[in-house]
Amino acid sequence: MTTIDDIVADFEVIDDWEERYRYVIELGKGLAPLAEVDRTDANKVRGCASQVWLATRVEAGPDGPRLFFSGDSDAHIVKGLVAVMLAIFSGRSAKDILTLDPEPIFTTISLRDHITPQRANGINAMIDRIRADARTALAA
Repeated sequence: MTTIDDIVADFEVIDDWEERYRYVIELGKGLAPLAEVDRTDANKVRGCASQVWLATRVEAGPDGPRLFFSGDSDAHIVKGLVAVMLAIFSGRSAKDILTLDPEPIFTTISLRDHITPQRANGINAMIDRIRADARTALAA
């Protein structure tokens, strides 16, 4: 899986936003396929204009529960945005997820400046869902 550091580094060398969009789409194509069993209503992210699914797997870790996410979307660019969210959050402890502010990353890659308000709402909905899953894992 591509790391967020890889994505930031790649964005630094791609100046043109058309190329950056193509890169985000490629990130989405690189996601592992989401199992059909995970395409449930419970895994659907509310607040996204496109269909987005996030499946969460929780594992015990030395610093508390760790969350691993998989996801998919029916829209190419949104699937790429799912890949960015997974690169930021997947594999982290629940505590880290709750304290991590992704906005500096978005600023570095100028993400919010180049997506539609509906897609920005979708990103916020994905972050809310990921944080809700982290809170649930901590409470368990």
